[in-house]
Amino acid sequence: MTTDPGRHSEPAGLPARRVAADLLDGVLRRRRALDELLTGVQTPGEFTRLPERDRALARQIVGTALRRLGSLRYVLDQCLDHGFPREAPRVETALLVGATQLLFLDVPDHAAVDLAVRLAQSDRRAARYDRLVNAVLRRITRSGADMLAGGDTLALDTPGWLMGRWSRHYGVETARAIALANRSEPPLDLTVKADRQGWATRLGATVLPTGSLRLIPSGPISQLPGYDEGAWWVQDAAAALPVRLFGDITGQAIADLCAAPGGKSAQLASRGARVTAVDRSPTRLERVRENLTRLSLTAEIVLEDASAWQGGSFDAVLIDAPCSSTGTIRRHPDIAWLKQEADLAGLAKLQARLLRHAVSLTKPGGTIVFCTCSLEPEEGEELTARLLAEETGVRRVPIEPAEVAGHQELLTATGELRALPCHFPASEPRLGGLDGFYAVRLVRV
Repeated sequence: MTTDPGRHSEPAGLPARRVAADLLDGVLRRRRALDELLTGVQTPGEFTRLPERDRALARQIVGTALRRLGSLRYVLDQCLDHGFPREAPRVETALLVGATQLLFLDVPDHAAVDLAVRLAQSDRRAARYDRLVNAVLRRITRSGADMLAGGDTLALDTPGWLMGRWSRHYGVETARAIALANRSEPPLDLTVKADRQGWATRLGATVLPTGSLRLIPSGPISQLPGYDEGAWWVQDAAAALPVRLFGDITGQAIADLCAAPGGKSAQLASRGARVTAVDRSPTRLERVRENLTRLSLTAEIVLEDASAWQGGSFDAVLIDAPCSSTGTIRRHPDIAWLKQEADLAGLAKLQARLLRHAVSLTKPGGTIVFCTCSLEPEEGEELTARLLAEETGVRRVPIEPAEVAGHQELLTATGELRALPCHFPASEPRLGGLDGFYAVRLVRV
C-alpha cells in the first residue's frame, strides 16, 4: 500500500494510473502539450512526487494511449451503446487508461480493470459509472483483441487529415509506413563530442551510418555513462543532419535562430564555430544555457524574437523554424491530436518571414540552412520554391548523397533533405526510424 499526502491509504499502482489519467485529460481536453505537462510548465503536482518506476509507468500508459488513441476509441465505441457520458469526462480517461493496459501493455488484466474502476470511483461525477467501466473493461479482456482486428488500425491511429495529406504527397504505401513507424516508441539518439565508437561500446549503442549513436534507454537519461561529464547530448539522428551541411565551420560566426533546446548550437560550437544562439523564450533559453554548461561548450545567448533581431552580419545562419512538428509524432504523440490543418498557413507565413530575415543576416557568399521537423510541403519544399522564385539574392546548393552517408532516399530530386519516420528500418522497430525532417542549403549571392 502507498500513502499520498492528503489521501487515505490506497492500492499500489493507483497513483501512477491517476497521474496518467490527469495527463491524458490535459492533452485531450485542456489541449496542453504533453511536454509542458511533464517538464514543469503545466506539470500536475503529483507527477513529480511519484517514484521513478511509477513515473515511467505513467509515461508509458500516456504515450501508448496517444499513439493508439484511434484504435482504443474504436474498441471502446463497440462496447458503449451511447458513447462516453459527457457530464463525466473522467469515465473516458479511466477507460482509456484501462484499455491501454489490457490491449497494449504487459499488465495483469485484473490490476488494469480494478485500478481503472477505482479511478472512476475517485471522481465525483464519474463514480456513478463505475459498474459501466468495470463491464466495458471486462468485455475488452475477453474480446478486445478480436474487436481490434476488425479495424484498419493504421488509419485509425492517424488523424484523417494527416493520413490524407501524406497519401497525396508521398503515396499511400509510404503514408502507411509513416503511420506504422509512429506507433512504436522512439529510440534514444545521441550526438557525441568525440570518440564515437568508444562511447558506443560503453553505452551499448549502435553507430548509425550518419554518425549518431542509437540505443533503447532504461532508466533516467541523466544516469547514463557520459552524461555528467558532458560527453554527449540527446538529438534525433535526423535533427543532427542540418548542421553537417555547413561543412568546415572552424572559426566562423554562425547565428542559430530559434535555438532552443540547444542541440544544434552544441553541434556548431563543438565543430569550432563562434555561435550566437537566439530564442524568444526565456525558459527555453535557460535550457540552452544549462545544456551548453554541462557540455563545456560556449555560445552567446540572446533573448530576442529571431524574426526581428538585428544582431550583425554572419558567415552562416541556421534556422530551425517553429512548425507543425508532424515529423516528430513518434516522439511526441500528442501532436497528432493537438495540431490541425488550419495551423499550417500561419506557421508557413512565420517560417517565410524567418527565412527572409535569415538571408538578411548572412554575409554575401555565406550559407543559410533552413529546416523544420514537419512532413508538410508548405513548411518545406513549397516554401523554398517560393523564396527562390521571388528572391534573386539566394540560390540553392544541392545536398550530395555523401553528406547523408550515401542515403539517397533522404534527398529530393532537387537536393533537399526530406527524412521520413519510416527511413532507416530495423528488425527491432524501436531501433529503426527517424524524425521527419526537412532541410535546404542556400547561399547568399
